[in-house]
Amino acid sequence: MNFLQRMALAGAGAALASGGALAQTAPAAPPMAPIKPKVFTDFGIQRTDNYYWLNKPTDPAVLKYLNAENTYYDQQMAATVPLQKKLAQEIKNRIKQEDATEPYRDNGYYYYSRYEFGREYPIYCRKKGSTIGTEEIVLNGDEMGSSQKYFQIGDWAVSDNNQLLAFSTDTVSRRLFTLHFRNLATGKDYPERIQNTGGEMAWATDNKTVFYTRKDVTTLLPYQVYRHVLGTDPKNDALVYEEKDNTFNVHINRSKSKKYIGINLVSSLSSEYRYLDAAVPTDMPKVFQRREKDHLYDVEHLADKFYIRTNLGAPNYRLMVTPVTATGKSAWADALTRHPEIFLERFELFSSHVVLNERKGGLRQLKVVSLKDKQEHYIQFEEPAYTATIGVNAEMDTPVLRYNYTSLTTPASIFEYDMSSHTSTLVKEQPVLGNYNKFDYVTERVFVKSRDNKFIPMALVYKKGTKLDGSAPLLQYAYGSYGLSQDPTFSAARLSLLNRGFVYALCNIRGGQEMGRQWFEDGRMAHKINSFNDFVDCSEYLTHPQDVRVGNATVKKQFTAKDKLFAMGGSAGGLLMGAVVNMRPDLYKGVIAAVPFVDVVTTMSDPSIPLTTSEYDQWGNPANEEEFKYMFSYSPYDNVEKQVYPNMLVTTGLHDSQVQYFEPAKWVAKLRTMKTDKNVLLLHTDMAAGHGGASGRFKSIDDTARQFAFMLMLMGKTL
Repeated sequence: MNFLQRMALAGAGAALASGGALAQTAPAAPPMAPIKPKVFTDFGIQRTDNYYWLNKPTDPAVLKYLNAENTYYDQQMAATVPLQKKLAQEIKNRIKQEDATEPYRDNGYYYYSRYEFGREYPIYCRKKGSTIGTEEIVLNGDEMGSSQKYFQIGDWAVSDNNQLLAFSTDTVSRRLFTLHFRNLATGKDYPERIQNTGGEMAWATDNKTVFYTRKDVTTLLPYQVYRHVLGTDPKNDALVYEEKDNTFNVHINRSKSKKYIGINLVSSLSSEYRYLDAAVPTDMPKVFQRREKDHLYDVEHLADKFYIRTNLGAPNYRLMVTPVTATGKSAWADALTRHPEIFLERFELFSSHVVLNERKGGLRQLKVVSLKDKQEHYIQFEEPAYTATIGVNAEMDTPVLRYNYTSLTTPASIFEYDMSSHTSTLVKEQPVLGNYNKFDYVTERVFVKSRDNKFIPMALVYKKGTKLDGSAPLLQYAYGSYGLSQDPTFSAARLSLLNRGFVYALCNIRGGQEMGRQWFEDGRMAHKINSFNDFVDCSEYLTHPQDVRVGNATVKKQFTAKDKLFAMGGSAGGLLMGAVVNMRPDLYKGVIAAVPFVDVVTTMSDPSIPLTTSEYDQWGNPANEEEFKYMFSYSPYDNVEKQVYPNMLVTTGLHDSQVQYFEPAKWVAKLRTMKTDKNVLLLHTDMAAGHGGASGRFKSIDDTARQFAFMLMLMGKTL
């Protein structure tokens, strides 16, 4: 928080303490960014960008504007400061502050992380041989991050002899990680530091060689793989692979069998896997199957076979198998019976079983298959909307699957499932303090008919006793991009809204993969409008009475009304927010757009901006006239017009590596000059954070409290 922000908050607090003097103060005028026109002309279309100058983060004029917006935010939200503090304390009070994850076994050790009371960052630990052994601290995140404005541990990996640690950290929030090495026996770090990495690493079997990825510091794309030998100068590290196609990202991993080092080359619509024997780290990687247009695949190893999840001839993916001696696709054969209507999202190999994480009807399922006789069965779940995922299963030679389960009312839970006896055992459930009872809340799942006759899954949760007659406020959330599915999960923080009468609705609009691969295809490129229409159609459903069967009777149910409906989305979900407020601003009381991607055309026209080139298959390439005109037709920044807009809170981070801060800043500046209403428009920039907001488990709670307070303020609730 900068000096102006601190002074504004101090002034607000003093005014409130003096008995409401703040309410008698004339409202501050919003900051107006200077207009400095920059003209772009593409395919005969002229675009004037009055705020292009905001893209220079070190320019004093830019920082002055961002700080002015933060000061204005503080002034407008000053009356909610007690509410924000109350909300933050409520949320913190539900957290068991001294807590630990359930240990998992890997190479003779049990690994877990734990938090200490009042601390922000996890401590990573292990015990040898059993869970009752002597604790060894592998990484003390709290000790490392306590003096940093921002801190994140990217990844860490232990050598095969259990004596060495490689780990990565980010202290800026640009996702440019520094790689470190530690002797676990002595606790001493090696002197070498490797900067600008992707954060991933993989040990070879010799206990001295580490593979890692390096990023381009401008585009932030991971594009190289290097080999480092512990104790040597990183300047002499060998370049193992360099990706020349800037639409691909490069990732590194170690196979679950520990046999291979894998290099994963991934774009939106195609991929390629290269690998080398972890016991021969100086070998050059081999190509598993050369990349092809519209062919995505990933690989895992077991014994004398590779298993491949692939969309080859299967839009919803299938599982195939091939000998380790013949990796080309001509040798691939179906490993299991294929079900074309079921989307295969992930698989996990064990020595005697394979577990499939599938999607059917928009919900995740877990199917267990015996590799010996191909007998298969599903793990059964009872709630109408839930999330079940494969958990941490580091070892192959076990009959026990660890899986995760949660829902809108069930806290995050870890189960162990005996794949032979078909029995589940709950080993840990996220503790929720404060006498939380899941049966005090109701969860529903409905399918909303879209304007083009698709059925959009939507999960809802509310507290028992909440009136569903249109009088309840409702928060509607969605994402709808990149094929990233949004599943119903528990949030202890969300209880603060539900307990104040809110309904929460999660919409699985097109652009994700909840309903299979075609659901993604129908929400990208020239079909992107479907994502926005789906969200609006869900909003219309939520604000109109619906006929519902209860026993033998039909009753009317209306979840909310337009003057009580709030919408929220972040990143590409922020693009969604920008589009829908241009299309249907009348539908929403308020909108929260977190780190929103709103300047689509300008960003996608600049290949130097991080992530641009890797997203041509999502949005299009503006060098193509047809693609340019389509994205121009919906780009939120380009389509701001003179009209009434709902109340809006827009958030960003100065160091955001995914959506640069200047996109939301420009958008707000333009909205200020165009909107014809007197509704609230606020921009809050975290001057020390990036795309994920503040680091640490408690600092991020303040962001949540800010968002909740904004909505409650608009509903006239101050406590």
